[in-house]
Amino acid sequence: MRKIFLLVMILYCPVFISAQGSVGNIKDSTVSVRDYTHLTFKTTRIVLGQSIENVNKGSLLFTVAHHFGRINQGGKEFFGLTTSTIRLGMDYGITDRLSAGFGISTYQKNLDGSVKFRILRQYTGEKNMPISVSYFGQAIITTAKWQYPTNSSYFSSRISYTNQILIARKFNKSLSLQLTPSFIHYNFVELKTDQNNVFDIGAGGRYKITKHTSVNIEYHYLLPGETANNFINSLSIGVDIETGGHVFQLFITNSQPLIDRGFIAETKGQWNKGGIYFGFNINRIFSIFE
Repeated sequence: MRKIFLLVMILYCPVFISAQGSVGNIKDSTVSVRDYTHLTFKTTRIVLGQSIENVNKGSLLFTVAHHFGRINQGGKEFFGLTTSTIRLGMDYGITDRLSAGFGISTYQKNLDGSVKFRILRQYTGEKNMPISVSYFGQAIITTAKWQYPTNSSYFSSRISYTNQILIARKFNKSLSLQLTPSFIHYNFVELKTDQNNVFDIGAGGRYKITKHTSVNIEYHYLLPGETANNFINSLSIGVDIETGGHVFQLFITNSQPLIDRGFIAETKGQWNKGGIYFGFNINRIFSIFE
């Protein structure tokens, strides 16, 4: 009897193990796999402003941003090519969701530090996430000579802040769009009528032309107030060109500043009067820790 029992168990066990494996496989096949969206934009900026993209963990993005002078400066100034505004910046991926950056700019001799954090990421699967959402925050210190002799030059007076929510969707392989509500705070303003707090709604998009090139456009609308009365909404149009580890961005814009606070709230150029700047960004990724 015992021999018959052992024989039955020997014959049954492989079937039991195989059946358990089948159940496991069926169960695994029903698990929702998230297919995350990649490369909503080619790099961390649409044109001048931030895109939804983050620097990957362990990677360093080095950016050279350059604006020539206004086109309406005329032939004596070679239509702006003899003057320039420059920013050098670095962004490091602390994790795949969090990056930190630092930059220096010739515009008002600004120093800036920033963080970008990915809150949501677009994906498809059994359940879909139709958009990507990130937060971008930047603090800026102006180190240029104090221009307001009737006011005391406190260190805090030289600091301003930019806060943005980046909301983007990649509709297909070619088209990506982004909405960027922004809040800017100045610790110091010259006049009582000036705004310490400025609100802006930015929008941008990218349309892929070939595998390595795209056309980008970006617009920032200042909400009504003293800042909107004194400055112009920023409009920028550009082309992205990817070549190996570099992404070149060529653009024209009515904004001279290269920092986010500057081109959003301090643009003076008018397109219809030739207040246009030609510029470029050179973006290079380095893998620091793989």
